[in-house]
Amino acid sequence: MSIAADLRAPKTDHRGASRSQTAGGVVLVCGTRPELIKLSPLMRHFGENGAIVYTGQHYDDSLYSRIRADLPPSKQFHELGVTSAGRGAQLGEAISAIDEVLNAYSHPVVLVQGDTTSALAGALAANARTLPLVHIEAGLRSHDRAMPEEHNRVLIDHVADLCCAPTDLNRLNLLAENIPSERIAVTGNTVVEALRAALPSAGDRADVLAARGLHRDEYVLATIHRPENVDDPERLAEILREFGELPLPVVFPLHPRTGKSVERFGLTRLLKPLLVLEPQAYPAFLALAAEAAVIVSDSGGIQEEVSVLKRPVVVVRRSTERPEISGLFGVLVPPGPLIGVETAVWLNDVAGHRERLSRLPSPYGDGSACRRIADAIEARFPLV
Repeated sequence: MSIAADLRAPKTDHRGASRSQTAGGVVLVCGTRPELIKLSPLMRHFGENGAIVYTGQHYDDSLYSRIRADLPPSKQFHELGVTSAGRGAQLGEAISAIDEVLNAYSHPVVLVQGDTTSALAGALAANARTLPLVHIEAGLRSHDRAMPEEHNRVLIDHVADLCCAPTDLNRLNLLAENIPSERIAVTGNTVVEALRAALPSAGDRADVLAARGLHRDEYVLATIHRPENVDDPERLAEILREFGELPLPVVFPLHPRTGKSVERFGLTRLLKPLLVLEPQAYPAFLALAAEAAVIVSDSGGIQEEVSVLKRPVVVVRRSTERPEISGLFGVLVPPGPLIGVETAVWLNDVAGHRERLSRLPSPYGDGSACRRIADAIEARFPLV
């Protein structure tokens, strides 16, 4: 029997856990917008034969409602509403809630993606029930122990039964930590498929720009949301000042976390030179990214997306777990004057850089990651 077979939708209680058991199948655990985006190809692949557990780790209506509307329909969408604020409390609450859902299924294969608290919670809940665990986007390493995500991804990889590594470098990272090769599959990254499915046509992208008075290659797209950048008032102020001094208009979709920090630290004045937008639906954001002269961001996902969109990125972080794009599609800089310096390098010949990047293949694969992951799962965990 295929791994995707016979996962019927049971009745659920208020937490999403079932009162009756369902045999086999897959359960995909996620809790943030990037996870929902990257898992969407697998959600579509498994369809009604897969269950989705959404913890609500990063619940914000301006982000969640937009991406939820774009997801494939599922009768087995368990929304847990994890609300604890602290990392430890959030992890504990999520493990308990996910465990309750997993109790509804008889030995499913559990899939987690990336390095979030929700991914770690799903991994630990699966491990506690001795369920097969698959880590999508395994083997990423920043070698920066100050990042909570680094601890999460290492822990998940070491309890996973199958590590789906996007690149050969990720595979080498896993082997260096003595994870057996038979537990590793190099698959590419599902972000390629997710992006291609969501990217608007050239005409629709032009409409998105026109609605905001923008022109192709004549603006910078900026996003900042990581705690290391927005939870420190001096660092956040320095970044926003750099944005305000760039020579092109800066389009700035304001992440809810960043917006709260701007208000709390009294930095609203630094937003005045920027074109501040509310969080964008994924297709609209991709339209802005595809037509920008350069992107400045601290997002991990954007580092992958630029390799598909063929746009340059200035990564404002102290470290990155995605070195594959460095020197090709982007450059890593700390908060401060280097933001302006490196952005200017990309602005010195926008058309030339666009043409050169268009010839570079994405290190994250050719758009077949979903199939490769599904094949690896079925090969390792055949259900009988």
